[in-house]
Amino acid sequence: MTVQAWPLTDEQRQIVELCRDFAVREIRPRAREVDEADVVTPMDIFRKAAEVGITDFMLPVEYGGGGLTDVFTQCLVQEELCWGDPGIGNLVCSNGFFADPILVLGTEDQRKRWLTPLAGRDAPMTALATTEPEAGSDAASIVTTATRVDGGYLINGQKAWISNAGAAEFYVVFAKTDRTQRSRGVSAFVMRKDGLRFGEPMRKMGQRAIVCREIFFDDVFVPESDRLGDEGQGFRGLMGTFDISRVILGAAAVGAARAAYEFALEYARTRKQFGVPIIEHQAVAFRLADMATKIEAARLLVQHAARTIDAGHTATGLAAMAKLTASETAMFVTWAAVQTLGGWGYSREFPVEQWMRDVKLEEIEEGTSDIMRLVISRNLA
Repeated sequence: MTVQAWPLTDEQRQIVELCRDFAVREIRPRAREVDEADVVTPMDIFRKAAEVGITDFMLPVEYGGGGLTDVFTQCLVQEELCWGDPGIGNLVCSNGFFADPILVLGTEDQRKRWLTPLAGRDAPMTALATTEPEAGSDAASIVTTATRVDGGYLINGQKAWISNAGAAEFYVVFAKTDRTQRSRGVSAFVMRKDGLRFGEPMRKMGQRAIVCREIFFDDVFVPESDRLGDEGQGFRGLMGTFDISRVILGAAAVGAARAAYEFALEYARTRKQFGVPIIEHQAVAFRLADMATKIEAARLLVQHAARTIDAGHTATGLAAMAKLTASETAMFVTWAAVQTLGGWGYSREFPVEQWMRDVKLEEIEEGTSDIMRLVISRNLA
């Protein structure tokens, strides 16, 4: 664990230690098994995380959560859990992504009804449904519709690549209430699993602990009381959620990169070639130096973005920088770890090949690296 640039409170140190211990005891021993199972959500790990407060630490106290609502603390947690395994780490904290748009757009009654059940050991799993077959990073182009009827809306359309779909009990869904508009036509709704149809689990390169499916909406009725905010406010809530989630995903990437670096460093210290440990070979030593430097730089940028959001400032461009830097750092570091281990790195004998597959998702989800560069360019001072 590196020295923190910002001092931690006692509460922050305690949750970091809790998550580090959970990663060692519960996540690392199961990571390979879960990866090879491919399309099975490890609910037992999620339940164990709920028992110790990891699934609800980010929820406000008034809804039964742990009250550690600041983005900086969420980044500390995400880094430790994803050091254990990126897929499982992201899974056990996924209720925070569901909660964000409700906190941004929801009424007090909606917050109580939908967030209070997430607290405690029996917390349901949740999902955020934005992506569609023809609408990924361009969320304003979604075509799922919400048509007004007496007392509410009928939702029709299709979502794709939805994390936890099928396993989740609660869903925040984004749909067009005005098809003549792009972003201003998007509204947000919260609903239960009942009435939704799900596709088969999607086969993925990595992060297999999080099962993704398509969701099909066929005249699914949602009462008006379950619309979040006014009509047309959904995109605003989604973008606010993205600023936070991109920074947190950046922390996840840093955690995975740290795991790969530590593994490669230990291997380089013990593996001998030409009669000496390979860490004494200049090419390997320089590669490890690059890995360590990039991880430190990525962590500082992620935590700076988190602190900026926590201070109440708009950080859209900075959040994109954090995600871009951290995800590409993780891709480089896991590649470098495989390279350092040589043939063993390419085999399933060691975990670095899995981490390399896992972190590729961080360059894609919630905005690809190309989209992040576009967001940054549009937010230059």
